[in-house]
Amino acid sequence: MIEDIKSDAATRMKKSVEALQHAFGKLRTGRASPSLLDDVMVPYYGADTPLKQIASVNVEDARTLLISPWEKNLLPAIEKAILKSDLGLTPSASKEVIRVPLPPLTEETRKDLIRHARQEAESGRVAVRNVRRDAINDVRELVKEKEATEDDLHRAEDAIQKLTDQYVAEIDRVLGEKESELMEI
Repeated sequence: MIEDIKSDAATRMKKSVEALQHAFGKLRTGRASPSLLDDVMVPYYGADTPLKQIASVNVEDARTLLISPWEKNLLPAIEKAILKSDLGLTPSASKEVIRVPLPPLTEETRKDLIRHARQEAESGRVAVRNVRRDAINDVRELVKEKEATEDDLHRAEDAIQKLTDQYVAEIDRVLGEKESELMEI
């Protein structure tokens, strides 16, 4: 039973790290990345649809994204959706494609992005610690119900703490990588 609690905690902690990496994928760096536009929703036949479901998004060069919609009549709607998003990007449409040039990052913008990345990382750490708290409470419930001993509780607390430390270190590593990527000129 305790092993189930530990494996569940490990799975949930891993998901917290994956969520952080996904959030970092949306942070704009100096390089073009199709994941920047993952949250852009385009009105399509009356419903907001993710951009990647109605167009292909590719990297044309290091600072330009190329969007090719499946239907050419969607060009104006896609352009408006990108402008409305708070990404600070200005698309330019031609007859069949939309190019989205990424402006170079200023020092101030880089610092803001790093501040945002640190906030995201702290949210990830809090999520991991919440998983730790829940797992330890579950083990304490087992001890209350006499399904586990006090020794089992202490061993489980140590194991869960090691797991927590491991995933917090992983979050710190991912944050360090993102910070260095943001500071590249």
